[in-house]
Amino acid sequence: MSSPLLELRSLCVSFDHDGTSLEAVQDVSFSLNPGEKFALVGESGSGKSVTAFSILRLLSAKTGGEIHFQGENLLEASERRMRGIRGKDISMIFQEPMSALNPLMKIGDQITEVLSLHAGMDEASARERAISLLSRTGIEEAQRRFSSYPHELSGGQRQRVMIAMALACRPQLLIADEPTTALDVTIRAQIMALLEELQHEFGMAILLITHDLNLVRRFADRIGVMQAGRLVEIAKTAQLFDEPRHPYTRRLLDSRPGKIVRPLPREFESSGDLLRASGLRVEFSYASGWFKRKEFVAVEDVSLSLKRGETLGIVGESGSGKSTLAMALLALQSIVSGECSFDGVQLKTLSKAALRAMRAKMQVVFQDPFGSLSPRLTIEEIVGEGVALHSPEMSRSDRRNLVVQTLREVGLDADILARYPHEFSGGQRQRIAIARAVILKPKLLVLDEPTSALDASVQKQVLLLLSKLQLDHGMSYLLISHDLEVISAMSHRIAVMKQGRILEIGPADRIVNEPGDDYTRQLLASAQFAEPIAGQVAHFRSDESRH
Repeated sequence: MSSPLLELRSLCVSFDHDGTSLEAVQDVSFSLNPGEKFALVGESGSGKSVTAFSILRLLSAKTGGEIHFQGENLLEASERRMRGIRGKDISMIFQEPMSALNPLMKIGDQITEVLSLHAGMDEASARERAISLLSRTGIEEAQRRFSSYPHELSGGQRQRVMIAMALACRPQLLIADEPTTALDVTIRAQIMALLEELQHEFGMAILLITHDLNLVRRFADRIGVMQAGRLVEIAKTAQLFDEPRHPYTRRLLDSRPGKIVRPLPREFESSGDLLRASGLRVEFSYASGWFKRKEFVAVEDVSLSLKRGETLGIVGESGSGKSTLAMALLALQSIVSGECSFDGVQLKTLSKAALRAMRAKMQVVFQDPFGSLSPRLTIEEIVGEGVALHSPEMSRSDRRNLVVQTLREVGLDADILARYPHEFSGGQRQRIAIARAVILKPKLLVLDEPTSALDASVQKQVLLLLSKLQLDHGMSYLLISHDLEVISAMSHRIAVMKQGRILEIGPADRIVNEPGDDYTRQLLASAQFAEPIAGQVAHFRSDESRH
């Protein structure tokens, strides 16, 4: 066998914080062979990214152990030597391309900069190579896009630019740090299939950092599992999924949602609809030139219904109109045409005061709990704010007791009342956001991507909590997500949206097992309900280029 391309020996990384040394990585050892695909998995804070960043010495941290690349210990290399390795021999794709790309530089200039620096190419040759790379990574009209800025591209296109930049000098090792976290399922599948294709073409090794077990199952040759800074298990992919040895690995594998939704109670099946919409149309106008305006239709001719105690999952890619539809159903977005009734009342007939009172019965849990919770309010003030607004007659002590009771219902203790959102983990913040909505005993809860920012195990905890609350209070859920696994786990029925329209709607099992529309089948394949689609990269490119 050939020597390992990369070998970590007893790597330790620690950070100094207020005079205290915090160990982020402890005694991590693994190797990566030429042309191999190796994945490091684990929850947030497990040390995956710190390990990856340490390879390129991108951290201001105390590092011990050894990192050998082609036999050279990188921890002993000079900074000048490391600058020669970064981008040339070892490249990296970062998690959020919008943050990693320079917003003030055209994407073509960012790629040619790498080629000029590491390959010594002249301007014309670098431009030609950059356009070729953009085209090779699936950017439509690469010559025109060469002069685009990052904000002018979609998320999937920006990630392709990052890949083109990383591959500019044909590195021997590509480190991909959560390269698909912020992407829709179809774009995610395209990016991973593209990486696999390019890996075979260039013969490079890939170190993939992710918490998505579904993704690594189809992509990696071997997997290392990290917990609290330690590498607790390492094995070939099939072996790890079939026979996990470490309890933490088994817990990660058990974190996949499965079927959580409970059958709709019989009394709810025979009841009338809580929410009904017919022929909804929502459009926005925007400036087009000095004196012209154009119209953009975000939701077109949408009709749906929702019973009490039922969960309707709405799935589709970013820009499909899911969130706009939800805001229209809550009367938070103006409707151009169509009708919407809630609890037997036509919402457009209500006065502002009556609509404000009706909002106590319809609440929202947003995608980003940190962004949706006021950083200046205590947890008691955040959770009790709706009660203070809708039940001003309630005494302060009674309101506090209700807040404490609701926090306990979502699995949080009463001793957090005086604390602030920044003092909690993502999962805890989402529980606080759920408590803020549930305290009003709403009939309808809109869940807008409620778990997309959470690790797999925390995601399952939140989904189980939502299922329990629905059973206890008989709430109806409108669940919005681009994650078909979450939608399938939680929904009684599923509606599939594309470009503002509902393509199909029906029982969850029927949509997942017998989809009636080609687009639904593509979503299911991309979400890994079906076999790998590595050979179908080009199939989706025409859709993405129109975003």
